[in-house]
Amino acid sequence: MIIGGKEFDTENNTYIMGILNVTPDSFSDGGKYNNMDAALRHAEQMIQEGADILDVGGESTRPGHMQITDEEEAERVVPVIRALKKEFDVPVSVDTYKSTVAEAALEAGADLVNDIWGLKYDPGMAAVIAGHDAACCLMHNRINTEYENFLADFMEDMKECVRLAAQAGIEKEKIILDPGVGFGKTYEMNLEIIHRLELMHELGYPILLGTSRKSVIGLTLDLPADQREEGTLVTTVYGVQKGCAFVRVHDVEKNKRAIRMTKALMRKHRL
Repeated sequence: MIIGGKEFDTENNTYIMGILNVTPDSFSDGGKYNNMDAALRHAEQMIQEGADILDVGGESTRPGHMQITDEEEAERVVPVIRALKKEFDVPVSVDTYKSTVAEAALEAGADLVNDIWGLKYDPGMAAVIAGHDAACCLMHNRINTEYENFLADFMEDMKECVRLAAQAGIEKEKIILDPGVGFGKTYEMNLEIIHRLELMHELGYPILLGTSRKSVIGLTLDLPADQREEGTLVTTVYGVQKGCAFVRVHDVEKNKRAIRMTKALMRKHRL
């Protein structure tokens, strides 16, 4: 697939989406990069470490987060996106579920919309993405954790995201799917969907896995957000083995190394 003029071989490679939160309250790095100079320095570091896409977020979506206005979110992300596209030759994603923010971000140069509600929160989102001929990442989400059959219901939810995209005219080659670890799921469900990632290949789209420093790791290892690096690396390795095309992470360099090592071991070798 093509994102921001760059070609991504989603069948054979696993690419890194580096997280750039320009928020004061994100769960693991809130306030670190919410001024322009700090954001650009961190972006440059992630690119040097091997980030293939930068994902800019202007509103925290951690559990219990405070929703902000569309205007405030756009004011946070648009200048950063504009500066990133001016300074660096790298595809840029905007992490938003609001169509007005997505519109402003795409006009500022964003190449991809990363929607944590998979087009289901804002009825105008799909049309904005289609109108800009942009790529999108559609994440699984629910307002609660009530399922009759978790995996079957999960797959139906994902199919609905795809249907909404198709109805709006978003091309299949522009779509990535995200299982939504940490959203609308219990701890056990989060483990289950990571364990069964291969099911998502039935839908026929590249998969993005986003587990970096999340609570499923913290609960498993009984560790705070700033000590979940090893747990994140394990999920990245597992994602590569399960055929994920993208991983969304905070720590680019170490995840890049983990991907390279995993890929080397997975190749068929002859002596």
